[in-house]
Order: sequence, then C-alpha cells, then structure tokens
Amino acid sequence: MSERRDLELIAELVPPGSRVLDLGCGNGALLALLRDTRGCSGYGIELDDDKLLAAVQRGLNVIQRNLEEGLGIFEDDSFDVVLQLDTLQNLRNTEAMLRETARVGRIGIVSFPNFAHWPNRMRVASGRMPVTKKLPYEWYDTPNIRVGTYADFEVLARKNDLRIIESFGIHEGRVKRRWPNLRGSTAVFKFERG
Repeated sequence: MSERRDLELIAELVPPGSRVLDLGCGNGALLALLRDTRGCSGYGIELDDDKLLAAVQRGLNVIQRNLEEGLGIFEDDSFDVVLQLDTLQNLRNTEAMLRETARVGRIGIVSFPNFAHWPNRMRVASGRMPVTKKLPYEWYDTPNIRVGTYADFEVLARKNDLRIIESFGIHEGRVKRRWPNLRGSTAVFKFERG
C-alpha cells in the first residue's frame, strides 16, 4: 500500500495536463496514474522486456532504450516534466543523466533510496550494510551502482545549476519535510534549470 501512496505523492508534483517523460518507467504504474488522474500524456523509457510489456499492456507509449545512451533522441524542452524515479542509483553517469533530464524537460522530478535514513545509519554503525524495504538487496547482489543521500543531492543540484522547487522525504507513504535526510527512506526532489 505504501508503494502506491508514494506514487500518488510524487504524482501530485506533476502539473495536470503535462507532457511527461518517465525514465526507467518500469511497469508504467506512475505514467498510467498520471494519465488517468491528471490528464497527462507522454512516454516511458524502459530497458527490461517484461516491464516494458507490462507498460504497453497499460496502453502506454514506451521506448526500449538503455538510459546510459543518454537522451539525444529528444530535443531541448521536449517535455514539461521528466521523471527519474529510482533510476539515478543504477546509472554509471548520474550527473550526465541529471543534466539531460534538465535539458529535455522544463521540470525534473527525481526520487531515490535515501542512504542517510536513520535505520540505515544504525546498520552501518553496527558494521553492516543496510537491507530494508527501499534497499532490499545485500551489498554483493544489489543493482545499485551507488548510494546517495538527500543532502548529497542538494549539493549535486547546486553544482549543476539546478534550482530545487520542492523537496521532501517519504517513509511508508508519509511525507517527511522535517529532517528529511534523517527521517525519509526515499528522497524526492522537484527542480528546474537555474
């Protein structure tokens, strides 16, 4: 239930009627939610065959593409909103993809597991890597190339001249605006070019 609520909270950041690009759209759950509840249109990009098929079966436009190849197939400002939900930590060139997100969309929205969430800190302090709902893999078999924190993204955004419009943490379907770096298992940022 909290996963659906997380998507609803992120969907609220997308202006109604927006043209959206969802990078790593998975099974298309968020794009379908945006289409059905906010009148949005657009495309998803997904590499995994099964997830792509599930998104297409929802009636969505999906392009099969590896995000490591960049977004050169899209012109500047092609979309109102570009979503990167739970993809940044899986990419080798995170910073380049963030700049591409800002280039092809007027607004970018990213989310990622917040490694600074207090239970993760406690687990590391005990000498072990955390395994949680948001980070469900052991250190040796995770698809995540890197881990990041809410505070780390703020620094990365400034470095790349991105202006954060709104940000918060999410934990178990609830927004955490107070101490989001400590209290949010997921970090969420809405930004635009500076």
